[in-house]
Amino acid sequence: MTFVRRTTSVLAAGAAIGVVAGIALGVMWWRLAPRVSVVVRPDSVFPETYQPDGYLGADVSYAALACIAGIAVTIGLVTMRREHLLSSLWAAFVAGTIGSILMWVVGTRLGSVDISGLSATIEDKVVVEAPLQLTMPALVLMWPLMAALVITVLAFADWWSDFRSRRSEQLLPGSHRSP
Repeated sequence: MTFVRRTTSVLAAGAAIGVVAGIALGVMWWRLAPRVSVVVRPDSVFPETYQPDGYLGADVSYAALACIAGIAVTIGLVTMRREHLLSSLWAAFVAGTIGSILMWVVGTRLGSVDISGLSATIEDKVVVEAPLQLTMPALVLMWPLMAALVITVLAFADWWSDFRSRRSEQLLPGSHRSP
């Protein structure tokens, strides 16, 4: 198996894992995220009470799922191709980008509510759950950032192991290596 083929297979695996995990995590986010109640009237829509914890809870649950996915998927991809971390890094970025976007799209689509349609069809006020949304869009970067962190830690561990083994070879008595 050539280098290009192995790299391509890891990238393809990253894309496939990103699609499957992104859809699954989007459903999980939709089910786990707390919701904010809104009052819908024929002429206006407003939150039922002051509820910043609902918006923050949805964002934190998204971030937690993305971090867990970033770590787990990257470890799986590195297991496939440990000897070449750069291809694992690119595969993890592909998986993270596709997975994060799909997670956001699936979660917001499943958690959507047609507020304008509802307000056009009612005559009195109605309290409903607000649409699921990500109020901090930068959280979409959590999965790729965790992937980069895992790869960085592994690269540092490889470097440190190599450094220590070279140093122990130089310090062994009787082993004279020329520089």
